Amino acid sequence: MSDAANAEPSERPFARLAPEVVIAAVEAAGERCDGRVLALGSYENRVYQVGRDDAEPVVVKFYRPLRWSDAAIREEHDFALELAAADVPVVAPLKVNGATLLEFAGFRYAIYPRRGGRWPELGTSDDRIWMGRFIGRLHLVGRTRSFEHRPLLSTVSFGHEARTTLLASGFLAEYLEDRYASVTEELIARIEASLRPFPAQAWIRIHGDCHRGNILWTDAGPHFVDLDDCMTGPPIQDLWMLLAGSRDEMRAQAADLLEGYRQFAVFDPRELALVEPLRALRFIHYAAWLARRWHDPAFPRAFPWFTESRYWEEHVQTLQEQLAALDEEPLNI
Repeated sequence: MSDAANAEPSERPFARLAPEVVIAAVEAAGERCDGRVLALGSYENRVYQVGRDDAEPVVVKFYRPLRWSDAAIREEHDFALELAAADVPVVAPLKVNGATLLEFAGFRYAIYPRRGGRWPELGTSDDRIWMGRFIGRLHLVGRTRSFEHRPLLSTVSFGHEARTTLLASGFLAEYLEDRYASVTEELIARIEASLRPFPAQAWIRIHGDCHRGNILWTDAGPHFVDLDDCMTGPPIQDLWMLLAGSRDEMRAQAADLLEGYRQFAVFDPRELALVEPLRALRFIHYAAWLARRWHDPAFPRAFPWFTESRYWEEHVQTLQEQLAALDEEPLNI
């Protein structure tokens, strides 16, 4: 038997997830499949569009083993259902005999209706205001109760633990280790100081990973297809990733987003000071995420540049530039 066959679930978590297993899982939920299976873009989990006899296809999402507890996944589903019940455009999982979290052949999965769309460009003021209204409506619901099992956006897991992962990973060339250790230590200290005026007790349920690739847009407007990274965090976390370009461009974009947002939810303008600290935290966390997932064969195929010295030189340079960005005046509108 090969080493791959003996690999731990965390190393080859989806090795047994063949097309026939995908179809059997959907049919075990009471759906009659027509044999068509289309893999959709996803790295953390595995997501497929599955054709059905005499009906629209469904989308089935298989959760990465060992990542979330059952309670955390159910809390994600409950949040989606709560949003859908409030007419917030989020694709919620289907219930099968009253349950949304299903299990088949050792995999946990959920089934969703198929919803199409395109990635939003957000190139116009009207589109950005619309997006702001959408996120404001999501946060209006998010404020009504609290998560118990979903993660908290923190510098412990997203900063310190991510930094430790990278320094022990072997991906950093020896000549970059000291620079990386120094800049990330200073960045995390600065991020923690920036977050101090915003106690986590006042944070709310948020999407958590609100970038354009996680949003689909149709003629009816934007919608989220799932809430896999939903967490407790500051509202600005769901807004800052939609900002891009020069400082003046980001200022105009933020003004539009907040014009729409404030039609439904209250926003503390002091949180604009968190845009660059949270961007720095994401840079640190993202590289550690890739390192942690490298044993999954999908990651080397999708991110071949991750092992190149040039990437790490540019990554450390980006972190140093981000440290300089923290010295600038916070974004304001």
